[in-house]
Amino acid sequence: MLMHMKGHNAKSPCRMCSIVGVVGPNDSRTNYVPLNRAWIDEDDRIRVYDPTNLPMRTHDNLLAQAAEVQAAPTNAQAERLAQQYGIKEIPALSFLDSLIFPTSFPYDFMHLIWENLVKNLVLHWTGQFKGLDDGSENYTIEKAIWEAIGAETAVSGATIPSTFGARVPDVANDKTTINAEMWSFWTMYLGPVLLRKRLSRKFYDHFILLVKLLNKCLQFEITTEEVNEIRQGFVEWVQKYEKYYYQYSPERVSACPLTIHALLHIADSIETMGPVWCYWAFPMERYCGSLQPAIRSRRFPYRSLDRYVLETAQLMQIKLRYDVIEELKLGPSKVNPPQGSSELFSTPDYLLCPPKAQSPDGHLSAGLVTSICAALVTRLNTEHTPGQKKKRIPIGVVRQHFKSAHVEIWGCVRQVDSEEGETIRASCVGGIAQEDSRDATFIRYQAYVDLHARMNNRRQKLVLQDFYGQLERIIVVRFTEQAAYQALKLTSGEEICLAAIRTCKLDKKQPLRDIGMDMHFYSGFGALDVIGIESIQSLMGRVRDRNKAGWALLDRSGTLRRTLYTDSDD
Repeated sequence: MLMHMKGHNAKSPCRMCSIVGVVGPNDSRTNYVPLNRAWIDEDDRIRVYDPTNLPMRTHDNLLAQAAEVQAAPTNAQAERLAQQYGIKEIPALSFLDSLIFPTSFPYDFMHLIWENLVKNLVLHWTGQFKGLDDGSENYTIEKAIWEAIGAETAVSGATIPSTFGARVPDVANDKTTINAEMWSFWTMYLGPVLLRKRLSRKFYDHFILLVKLLNKCLQFEITTEEVNEIRQGFVEWVQKYEKYYYQYSPERVSACPLTIHALLHIADSIETMGPVWCYWAFPMERYCGSLQPAIRSRRFPYRSLDRYVLETAQLMQIKLRYDVIEELKLGPSKVNPPQGSSELFSTPDYLLCPPKAQSPDGHLSAGLVTSICAALVTRLNTEHTPGQKKKRIPIGVVRQHFKSAHVEIWGCVRQVDSEEGETIRASCVGGIAQEDSRDATFIRYQAYVDLHARMNNRRQKLVLQDFYGQLERIIVVRFTEQAAYQALKLTSGEEICLAAIRTCKLDKKQPLRDIGMDMHFYSGFGALDVIGIESIQSLMGRVRDRNKAGWALLDRSGTLRRTLYTDSDD
């Protein structure tokens, strides 16, 4: 609207370049933009566009065309020129020297990808895209299989923590309630697992290539080399898309809407305007959604909106001027610790939260006590200054003093080192989970592993490795006797916080990692690891994998940690 472009109804529908559109046999109004239109029987038309050398629009040229349209002597001639050039009139914002047309107006990533591209791919796979069938390919997913994917999508919400986003409903039977954020999560996390061995292999690989490119686009930082990878990647993806779905047939040209061509301009927009999350429409869409409840009068809706916006702005100024942001929040505070929580002086980045159970040593199982003592031995001995020879503390000494230690078992821990800190729960502490609860007990943690552990005569070589498991208990140990402080080299009042984790046994074959996706599969549990609470790195989600009768682990903190729009209370 700000640019006054005609869009897909113009002969040059793209705002970024002057590629000429072609109409389909059954639709003379919409212009489609395939790169390859070799079937055109006109000598003066380009039959194949080079995706790396498109006829880019310039600021002066675009405004000159707009001026020509606006200066047309008749409305009919103005409409003809607008149809030819793709712009209807001179944009009012063109008088701002700080704006460059069309560079300052990149395609909105939210609508381009999550509201158009992904939805269209789903329509292709379900045989509902503009009446097109598979043609010479085989990419349609049977109805029963797609309904199974939808059901598995809905069920997965129970095993994915709420911090990952809203539950994604059944994508097969509940499309009206799925928004852009949900399609985003489904594409990046659920789709790669649920579509595996259900979508034909080359179409699945094509989808995975798209996911990888989207991952790069959503990075917080993007290097020049990565921008070039995005550029070449989308060129490859669009060319394969035309080969697989459009199949270079004039009867199937409707498979090439403007939203496919626009992918070729994403890299240029990142290069000139920054990462896509700098200018996507999520904030504006969320703000518009927040205005809807403010409409209390059907007769005078705009008065209601005006009053709501004014009062919201006034309240914000009061918060800022008198520094009462937390005090005037209507919802629960994200800063103040919850009632019954406890800070850890030894690890201030973590906050212990209820439920809590007092558990003397005799109440703990013998196996758990052995694991706790072994973890304490490892921790106490490795805290010695490197290079200094000190007598190691034997496990028998630790076990002896552990009998008189004060032990607390907690059921929840919150990372408070940043606003993005996650709340992780222990599976063996607390009441029965509610029906609509979401599992927040699986984690990624790190531990040092001795590469020479099986070689008695080799010097120790420790490397830090990632592990995955389910947090069972959070254990706080406080030694209370002076003899324990001396024997264990502890300061008075020092507490040690440990995490008891049931490890996940990762499968030997990792099909998604083999194709460049940072996702792990596991099919069972292993031994109990007891480690320091600070070794916990991130919260994990899970989705069941029917192909391997196991689970896929979803990790937002690895290479899949990407920009996610979150709502603000203010």
